[in-house]
Amino acid sequence: MSWTDERVETLKKMWGEGQSASQIAKELGGVTRNAVIGKVHRLGLSNRAGSGASAPAKPAAAKEKAASKPAAPKAPPKAKPAAKAAKEEEPQELDENGIPISAARRAIIPAGQPLPPQPSANEISPEALAKVSEVEKSAKRITLMELTEKTCKWPVGDPATDDFWFCGLPVQQGKPYCEAHVGVAFQPMSSRRDRRR
Repeated sequence: MSWTDERVETLKKMWGEGQSASQIAKELGGVTRNAVIGKVHRLGLSNRAGSGASAPAKPAAAKEKAASKPAAPKAPPKAKPAAKAAKEEEPQELDENGIPISAARRAIIPAGQPLPPQPSANEISPEALAKVSEVEKSAKRITLMELTEKTCKWPVGDPATDDFWFCGLPVQQGKPYCEAHVGVAFQPMSSRRDRRR
């Protein structure tokens, strides 16, 4: 289902009349209530809370009575903390639909873009790398289908090539890798903390 101009106009008209999202979805057909709500938000239509056809109309006598009463003095608005006020005044970056982009959404890297720098091999001790190099010479070089709970699951090579394999040596107790690969994969907390500084 696509949102044609005709369907959008029907949605706008019915929303303006106070119809519910479920009613609009039923009228349009082939669209869910949630799709209608999403489209309403993307179009920036009013929230309608307390307004529109769904709000009961006040009798004329009640309106006149309310108009004759003197208005109660309004309390002065509470001052907002400076930090909160500054935060609200900051212009927000909007996406193509006019929806504010959150920091979490901004952190997502689009497909095809390079990843941020990853931890490199030079952060691993040379002794551990030498041990891994020696172990991989004697590795069993097993395939994915040959892996068991007792075989090292350390991947070696590019999965897109025929030269891809898993270590296959006996695992260290309670770990998915052999002793050499555990030394590379699991580093002590203290060395990780030192690296961050």
